[in-house]
Amino acid sequence: MLRVPNGRLAYGMQLPVQSQSTLYAERWEAGAGPGELVAVARAADRAGFAYLACCDHVAIPRRLAGAMSTVWYDPVATLAHLAAVTERVLLMSHVAVVGLRHPLVTAKQYATLDHLSGGRLILGVGAGHVREEFDAVGADFAHRGAVLDETIDALRVALGPEEYPEFHGERFSFGGLGQRPRPAQRRVPIWVGGSSPAALRRAALRGDGWLPQGGTRRQLSEQIGELRAFREQGGVDEPVTIGAITEALYVGEPGWDTGRRTLTGKPEALAAALRAYGEMGVDQIQVRFRSRGCDELLDQMAAFGAEVGPHLND
Repeated sequence: MLRVPNGRLAYGMQLPVQSQSTLYAERWEAGAGPGELVAVARAADRAGFAYLACCDHVAIPRRLAGAMSTVWYDPVATLAHLAAVTERVLLMSHVAVVGLRHPLVTAKQYATLDHLSGGRLILGVGAGHVREEFDAVGADFAHRGAVLDETIDALRVALGPEEYPEFHGERFSFGGLGQRPRPAQRRVPIWVGGSSPAALRRAALRGDGWLPQGGTRRQLSEQIGELRAFREQGGVDEPVTIGAITEALYVGEPGWDTGRRTLTGKPEALAAALRAYGEMGVDQIQVRFRSRGCDELLDQMAAFGAEVGPHLND
């Protein structure tokens, strides 16, 4: 499980190419594929990134395809492929819409991934937002929050050390059914995504970590306070890994328009700007780089790992 020692700020990133929403995908990603994914994963492994993350959508309806696109690689297949070409970087679903599948199906997939990768899985989960996906597979969209709560509870058992896990809930019930291979980790970390009050409460009471959706730094600070209050009220004493999605970054002077919300400049200036996340209680930041091609992205990752990352905890 990713535990940041002594309050040190770690950094990870969402993979490019595997999801191509117009909210964040760069133009060059439309023509990229497995080769670029492997190159990025290996670069992250070299540059000290804590994790690589992959999104989850089964199918996108036409009404949303213009903004979201229909390019969404399967997270289990993608992360398993990248596990074989990396050595240390952790592999995270950000986030798996686990309400689309029975918990035993999800457990089989992600237990195998954790086993194959030598215990490098972080299972990020979320409620989902595309009704048509739920309808197509016969899942319950209207009650997806309650379904997610019970699914997390079921996954705690199904991803535990027991070969024959047993769980009996309102929606799911199983026992006497063996699943091997078991995860390499004795306890697979489950990080909960979302920034709504319900998601915050879910992360506080059921999660090992919290993955916010984004928003301003002021909003994030307030939400961290709310999450900690939920945990105190619920009597939860275990540590929780708090995340943040940073502004888009560019190490150095870009010489091209990277957008008004992009942080650019010298490594020391970027490190100082990002240290503010640690000061508000964040344990890991998810970074994203502006780039005009895969080579430029790889250069940005290398520069960040060599010149920015080492100073995040100065």
